[in-house]
Amino acid sequence: MDWYDSLAKPTWTPPPVFIGTMWTVLYPIIIVTFGYMVYRIARGMVPTSLLLPITINVVSNIAFTPIQFGLRNLPLASVDILIVLVTIVWCIVAFLPYSRLAALALTPYLAWVTTASVLQFSITWMNR
Repeated sequence: MDWYDSLAKPTWTPPPVFIGTMWTVLYPIIIVTFGYMVYRIARGMVPTSLLLPITINVVSNIAFTPIQFGLRNLPLASVDILIVLVTIVWCIVAFLPYSRLAALALTPYLAWVTTASVLQFSITWMNR
């Protein structure tokens, strides 16, 4: 964390405890929503093609921390968070015809990742 703490950041950067709290709230929503859709896929109730945005989202979400804090690669972390953001939108659009509730459940995730993306792009720009 010393490396991250030493980076230039926008004045509106939330404190680490807030960021941690956001993910603590969001991860159960994400798990339940994606789990519900995977269950429906497994039961043949919705197309298996819905697994693609779910899988890309989960992999890119998991990859963010090792890229940002392990590799300390801000540009790559920016690309990764953009993938997370795009796949959330993809999931919402793809889920909507099959489960309006699942699509709507992802809106807090979308709101937070949109904010986190702007933050990430700002930090990357400020530390180029």
